[in-house]
Amino acid sequence: MSGGARHTVPVDVHLVLRRDGESGPEVLLSRRAGPVYATGLWHLPSGHLDPGEDMVGAVVREAREETGVLIDPEDVTCAVTVHHHPPVGTRSRIGVFFEVRRWSGRPRVLEPDRCDGMGWYPLDALPEPMVAYCRAGLDAYRSGLPAAVHFQRPGDPVQHTPDGPDRTRLLPGPPTGSPELPYALRAFTEGAVGRITGTAEVSWARTGSRVWRITGSEGGVWYLKRHRGQRFHDREVRACVRLVIDRLRTRRMRRRT
Repeated sequence: MSGGARHTVPVDVHLVLRRDGESGPEVLLSRRAGPVYATGLWHLPSGHLDPGEDMVGAVVREAREETGVLIDPEDVTCAVTVHHHPPVGTRSRIGVFFEVRRWSGRPRVLEPDRCDGMGWYPLDALPEPMVAYCRAGLDAYRSGLPAAVHFQRPGDPVQHTPDGPDRTRLLPGPPTGSPELPYALRAFTEGAVGRITGTAEVSWARTGSRVWRITGSEGGVWYLKRHRGQRFHDREVRACVRLVIDRLRTRRMRRRT
């Protein structure tokens, strides 16, 4: 163990506000302006943590202050973490990118001294010039990967340049498709459906929930989902109950006719 001072880095939060556009997913970008770093370049709404503030609270606050949109903390999901070193200075920083797909309000420029443009852009047609650090995070996000290292060197441009040096190293997460169920979930499942002979994780990308396909000893197949929070569990249960009720009503109507 080193006896020197511990390494510390600033932490930034980045808002990936996402919607479905006519040609695919789109994200909200703003153009930096005024006497700020990377002025004139496109960037995600972002900012630093305030003292004592957690990351989710920070991204909710930055969204409100910069764009006017209101976000429920329960709708914030972690998408990508980037370890970045700018082309000037000696300090690196950690950027955490949060995806949000539900919000209220219409995005608009609320800090004209720092931002002179805002708009929606397709993920596969991002505008130029863009902050290279931000582009590294979005490249990882588009690839469905959880992290990236982006260490620039002295003399590198602040903006992303398609023909310039590629300083982005994308990092994969743990392998998916793990057949293992946590012990408590296995006990719950076997208590409900009987002995399990096979499991396969079938979770989709970038979600806090996990889904397993369960095979029973007598050949039955079930799906087990562990939600990332009570609110999401309750929301899905209500949706399933409504679906069952609607189908029962439809069957009754068909029988009468």
